[in-house]
Parts: sequence; C-alpha cells; structure tokens
Amino acid sequence: MTTNNDETKIKILVTGGTGFIGSALTKCLLNNSYHVTVLSRATFSSVKSVCGAEVDVLGSFDQIEADDFYNIVINLAGAPIFGSRWTDSRKNILRDSRIKLTEQLINSIARMSIKPELLINGSAIGYYGDQGDTQLTEQSEVKADFSQKLCSDWEQEALKAELMGIRVCLMRTGLVLGEGGGLLQRMLLPFRLGLGGRLGAGNQWMSWIHRDDWIAIALKMIKDSSMQGAYNATAPNPVTNSQFTLTLAESLHRPALLPVPAWLLKSLLGEMSELVLGSQRVLPERLNLEGYQFKFTHLESALKQILNQK
Repeated sequence: MTTNNDETKIKILVTGGTGFIGSALTKCLLNNSYHVTVLSRATFSSVKSVCGAEVDVLGSFDQIEADDFYNIVINLAGAPIFGSRWTDSRKNILRDSRIKLTEQLINSIARMSIKPELLINGSAIGYYGDQGDTQLTEQSEVKADFSQKLCSDWEQEALKAELMGIRVCLMRTGLVLGEGGGLLQRMLLPFRLGLGGRLGAGNQWMSWIHRDDWIAIALKMIKDSSMQGAYNATAPNPVTNSQFTLTLAESLHRPALLPVPAWLLKSLLGEMSELVLGSQRVLPERLNLEGYQFKFTHLESALKQILNQK
C-alpha cells in the first residue's frame, strides 16, 4: 500500500491534526508513507511545525473541491472538553466544534465526486455517562448527561457518512496518556511537588489509553476493512482514581497526600466536575475480540514509558 510515488500514496485528510493526539498521529502517518492533509484554522507554518513539514494544509472546508479525493478521513476536531466552566456559551462551543464541524465535513464529502473509503471519527467514553462500577462494553446502555448527549450527537452526525457507502469507525476514547500534553501533563507539576492526591472519594473509574495504542488502533482501522462501528479505545485494565493517583505518585517517587474533596471540585468546576468525579469502567471488548494486541495494558508500564521520555 505504500510507495515512493506520491501519485499512488494513500491520501488522508485529518481534522484536529494539531492537537495532542492529532499531531502525533499525523507524524506517524507520514512516517508510514501516507500522504496527509491537515485541515486547520492555524497558520500554514504552525501546522507544518506541529504536524510535520510534509503535510499539506487546508484552512477551511471551502477549499475542498468536488474533484478532490481522499482515501481516508480522520475527524478529531473539537474544543477542549476540560478547560473553561460549562456555561451555556461554553457548551455551545463544545457542541459546535464537534457536531457542526462534522456536519460541515459530511457536506464536503457529499460534494466529492469520489467518496472516501473510510471515516474514522473521534468520540469519548463520556458516551456512556456516569455508571459507577458497571463494566461497560460497546453494547452497554447509557445514562444521559451533557457529555453523553455530546458524544452521542457527534457519533450520529458522523454515521451519516454510511449513507454514502463509507465505512465509519467511531473511537470512544478514554483518558489519553502521552508525553508532552493531555491531562497527565497538567497533573505532573502538583504531583512532582508532592501536592497530588485522589479526587473526591477516589472510587470513580478512570479508563485510560496510551497515545501509542490509540494511534496503532487507528492504523489497524485503516488497514482492516472489516472494522466498522463503535470501538472503545481504552486499555484493558481501567483503574480507580485512587489507584491512578497512587500509581502516578509512586512513578514520580512522591507521596499523594492531598486529596481534593468532591464539594470543592463541584464548587470550582460546576457541571464540568462530572469529568473528574464521574465513573466509566470501560472495557475494549470489540478490539479484544478482533485481535488487537495492546502495547500498554497496565498503567504502571504506560507511565514508566511516558515519564522516561526525554
């Protein structure tokens, strides 16, 4: 499938390519001899700096012409879910940056004379809602809240591509761990100072995945035409928040002595506190059944690899 001839390279369009996952993904795709175009509002030079000098750059969907062709589209765009408080205006930004943008993407694909073969669309384990200790697979029922509705509507918009004969894979992603970004990066300073600790009671489940595994799953979806529908992109061994914080502290050779009470988190974060106090014990059932071999199955080894990066 790979060749030195640009005319016969597999062509991939990526939205959200400058993000924590997307930037690492685009570099990996380039290293695997794919031809990558990144759609981003960032400047041409900054996209190439973050994603790789070989990427092509589009500034808007309006630049996609009817005779443009991409074998694969990977849609990861979306405003950060963990940032500002969830005011009504912030919720609209979160929805528009996912659902409206995906609607624009679907409309652009509809204009293309030749359709892509595959759409890989982002999602999150927030799709299931707060479910306590219940083990969740792709077939589990959901509990409605803002995150659940956001993810569900995002997935439904992406699935419209199936009406055009396009294979759609949905990646319900857990907490992504990797060097140089993500939630882990925010946690490192207080934990290195010995100021870390569990959040609330600490019994809420955290379903995580190493960024390298996330990328490897996306590559498997590209190569395996039998993969279709929703997949839980989480490692097979989720941990509670107490286990996560203790493991991180031990990895840094620091204590974890300062728990943050739930009432304080709710006061500081408002409705957004459901992201850190809610519980999703998610298992990658479909990936396991389809033979994906995780590189990082346990949190200790994942953190060790990340923290040892130069």
